[in-house]
Amino acid sequence: MAISKDDKYSKILKAAIEIISEKGLDKTSISDIVKKAGIAQGTFYLYFPSKMALVPAIADNLLSITFQRINDKLLGKSDIESVLEVLVDETFSFTDEYRDVIILCYSGFALDNSLETWGTIYKPFYEWMEGVLVKAINDNAILKDIDVRWTAKIIITLIENTAERYYSSDQKNVAPDEYKAEILRFCKRALGIQ
Repeated sequence: MAISKDDKYSKILKAAIEIISEKGLDKTSISDIVKKAGIAQGTFYLYFPSKMALVPAIADNLLSITFQRINDKLLGKSDIESVLEVLVDETFSFTDEYRDVIILCYSGFALDNSLETWGTIYKPFYEWMEGVLVKAINDNAILKDIDVRWTAKIIITLIENTAERYYSSDQKNVAPDEYKAEILRFCKRALGIQ
């Protein structure tokens, strides 16, 4: 997960996230972004060949922020139950905060036919979760006969998808804490945590 390349790159991403959140991708112009970022239009093109090229960079930036928040909340805890609880809480919190930008990223990847880029962006996150699962297996905290590679992807995708569906639907007649508790119970049962 790449952190910003430099100050101008960071300014472009921050401005793009803010403006796209307000206006949507189609109604956002590069002129809007550079004005908000306080840079020259030509500078934008040094970093991005087009407006659509922002989408993977925004997704990578958002995932980096999420991953940092998760690590900050864990404060050195590495047991599987703590990791799952923080992963669920932070995913729901982050999805609520950035729901419009997350939807933009999905649609941008679909429009640009670059969904394979999504897997590349997520690779470090999946690998981190694989490590958590390997440690949990070695600690006899979860089932030993799981495929950690696939299980890591399934857990992350399941939690994110649940949070995204909750915050992007109009059916919020159930509190997010109930959703979070249920997804946590589901993950624990699937991993054989008592």
